[in-house]
Amino acid sequence: MNHHLECIGCGAHYSSSEVLYACRSCGDLLEVRYDYESLRESVDTSLWKARPLSVWRYEELLPLDRGSVKVSLGEGGTSLHRSIRLTESLGLKRMHVKNEGENPTGSFKDRGMTLGVSKAVEIGAEKVACASTGNTSASLAAYAARAGLECIVVIPSGKVALGKLAQAVVYGARVVQLEGNFDDALRAVVELAQSEIGLYLLNSINPYRLEGQKTLAYEVCDQLGGRVPDTVIVPVGNAGNISAIWKGFQDLNQLGLISDLPRMIGIQAEGASPIAEAFRRGLSRIDPVPNPETVATAIRIGSPASWKKALRAVRSSNGLIETVADREILEAQKLLARLEGIFVEPASAASIAGLKKLVEVGAVSSEEEVVCVTTGHGLKDPEIVERICEKPITVNADQNLIKRALGLNR
Repeated sequence: MNHHLECIGCGAHYSSSEVLYACRSCGDLLEVRYDYESLRESVDTSLWKARPLSVWRYEELLPLDRGSVKVSLGEGGTSLHRSIRLTESLGLKRMHVKNEGENPTGSFKDRGMTLGVSKAVEIGAEKVACASTGNTSASLAAYAARAGLECIVVIPSGKVALGKLAQAVVYGARVVQLEGNFDDALRAVVELAQSEIGLYLLNSINPYRLEGQKTLAYEVCDQLGGRVPDTVIVPVGNAGNISAIWKGFQDLNQLGLISDLPRMIGIQAEGASPIAEAFRRGLSRIDPVPNPETVATAIRIGSPASWKKALRAVRSSNGLIETVADREILEAQKLLARLEGIFVEPASAASIAGLKKLVEVGAVSSEEEVVCVTTGHGLKDPEIVERICEKPITVNADQNLIKRALGLNR
């Protein structure tokens, strides 16, 4: 495929054969850029329709050499739920939930890891590594196991949800816990990748991983019959996903496959919201949060690596970034489960909480068609359910007592 790496800051170009995570000139992040003219001639969408809905349905738009091994666990193809009861509850006309918890390891990270680990195999890497608050480690460990690669995971000393850490361990990852937060863990693993030959880093600063995540946008358009939603709402932590999804819509637009673009809305937790604060103040930089804190552990990141990409995505799409309180997140988690039967982890529910808040203040109108992305399954962090839900009622095995406890004696 005709592509190269380009710095999002100074615009410097690099060959796709180079293993880089940042610009040599200015230190900014890189992204994969394509020759859309040649892609227009080579992309045959009739081939897509003959393939299952998945990340690899769109392989012509992914930067992997033809003939390279695809390391796959059947990722993508997640449901786009028409959420009728939730739609009515929020006072909307059309709303959908793109449930990424249906991916093989239970989160959206699998979209990026299938491509990222495939790239690691393509370049001959022997080991892969990441820093993680949970979902990234679970996903990378699974795909590394599939590929037969050694996996190294660095986690922060703060709480990492047991459901996620258990996955990384069972898949055989070597896990190291460092004192400090996610940002400290990321700095440590970046240094490790720079010094260890044959080690390939697969955090979201790796531009190839985000190319896999952009396929969510392709799927949404396919699932809506070629229609583009008015608004897409995404939880924001390290900020790679919202920028990747926006890039996916831009790809389709550049290729003439869609004529409209959605506005992108990011939702951060109040206790970890440096990008939302920068957006609110109209700044072109963020002030990192030194000690981020939120019940939504997957987005508890005070110095997000992809903040510049996220701000660019929301501003160029006429979108916005909003914050929600932990209380709103937990209420939304229960609301989605009880109205639609979809159980998501707290970070995922941030998109639902954000939509509810934005509808109430008039920032999202009832006429808009909205897609909320929920990023991870509820079983990733089951301990939170004990805190927010009713406890079981204990009674003797007597029908009258059972009916009384259930409120059936009337």
